[in-house]
Amino acid sequence: MEMPKVDPFTLARKDELVRALGAVLPEDAIVYAETELRAYECDGLTAYKCPPLAVVLPRSTEEVSHVLRICHDMDIPVVPRGAGTSLAGGSLPTADSVILGVARLTDVLEVDYDDRFIRVQTGRTNLSVTGAVEADGFFYAPDPSSQLACAIAGNIAMNSGGAHCLKYGVTTNNLLGVTLVQMDGTVVEIGGAHMDAGGLDLLGVVCGSEGQLGVVTEAVLRVLPKPEGARPVLIAFDDNETAGACVADIIKAGVLPVAIEFMDRPVIRASEAFAGAGYPDVEALLIVEVEGSEAEIDEQLGLIEEIARRHEPVELRRSTSDDESARIWLGRKSAFGAMGQINDYMCLDGTIPVSELPRVLRGISDLSERYGLKVGNVFHAGDGNMHPLILFDANKPGDLELCEEMGAEILKLCVEVGGCLTGEHGVGVEKRDLMGHQFTADDMEVQMRVKDVFDPKWLLNPAKVFPLATTAERRA
Repeated sequence: MEMPKVDPFTLARKDELVRALGAVLPEDAIVYAETELRAYECDGLTAYKCPPLAVVLPRSTEEVSHVLRICHDMDIPVVPRGAGTSLAGGSLPTADSVILGVARLTDVLEVDYDDRFIRVQTGRTNLSVTGAVEADGFFYAPDPSSQLACAIAGNIAMNSGGAHCLKYGVTTNNLLGVTLVQMDGTVVEIGGAHMDAGGLDLLGVVCGSEGQLGVVTEAVLRVLPKPEGARPVLIAFDDNETAGACVADIIKAGVLPVAIEFMDRPVIRASEAFAGAGYPDVEALLIVEVEGSEAEIDEQLGLIEEIARRHEPVELRRSTSDDESARIWLGRKSAFGAMGQINDYMCLDGTIPVSELPRVLRGISDLSERYGLKVGNVFHAGDGNMHPLILFDANKPGDLELCEEMGAEILKLCVEVGGCLTGEHGVGVEKRDLMGHQFTADDMEVQMRVKDVFDPKWLLNPAKVFPLATTAERRA
């Protein structure tokens, strides 16, 4: 995958850049030694690596503003970075860029239970937001599988979801306001601690913009009272397509579980070996969770089990204790790490209409046979957010390229059935060359004009989202 190369002129200015940064940041906030830069040469998409020119780790919005103003005046590209968990290369640096990491922006700034919000710096991890309010009976709903590590900044950049987004929505549905620092150092407040801001919905533009428009340093997030109770049920099937049809029927029936998760045999076996959740050894497994009072839980699970029985499941098991529920979710939350222990893989992120699940699962199976690469499927089935894991050998010449080719075919299939290229991982570098499959040239031109307004020099998060040649033209 081609990335912009650093020019000799930029390298010659590195010392000047470091001196300028040193005037506004403490010494320990600037990383520029070659050996130390290797820690930032990639993110969760580890197939591609490129050390940046330098890394800065500010501790405040003011310091972020100073850094961006310096880089703007020197025409140095900036790559915003949360926790570096992006699976689409969203924070992959270019050789001429400065990484601006928000890892030290971790403070809780305000909590208001009457109006149900929390204001945090965006380097704070997803799970620790709930950790800050759970003792008082509240929680933050979006729960990506990487929630132990991923930062709120990255969640906002990619509009992350998670297992429970079927009921509670993704990041954009739980984001009330942001402090955004533009590339020229200007600090703006968008939205705030209220349900709906007046004027243009700029918050909706920023959320999911992949660091193309500015650096979000603070966020106002909606927190919710914890439900009375929750309980999952395991539904096991002999084949993937039947499991997909069961999901479609549950949604069609008007039931609203808090989550519907799908795992196939390769993922089930890996997760079971890793977490010991007590999963059956079957071709496909659904985890369906509902919440509410005991009476509500029993009624909802009864209806879900009735629908599932029509599809003749191999096993139907309702959790009977908090410990069993925790083990069930531990297996699902451990799936990506468990698969990583046994094989190199590329995790995709296409989204499809729920009714098309059987067709797309069949199509993925056909592509697996055609390309000779195995696939493990684990995804948020309730909202059609697919996460096929294509297994390959990183040490085998040509295997990565074959994997990418197959991945592109799967994502094209998602678009063809009425879905889109990404649900929560973003476009990054992984899908930028597929943008033309979903959007016309006019569609992309409108998107790029929005970036022109926020970042006229096109210095923020270069080589992402839009085709590389187009980005080069815009920066020229």
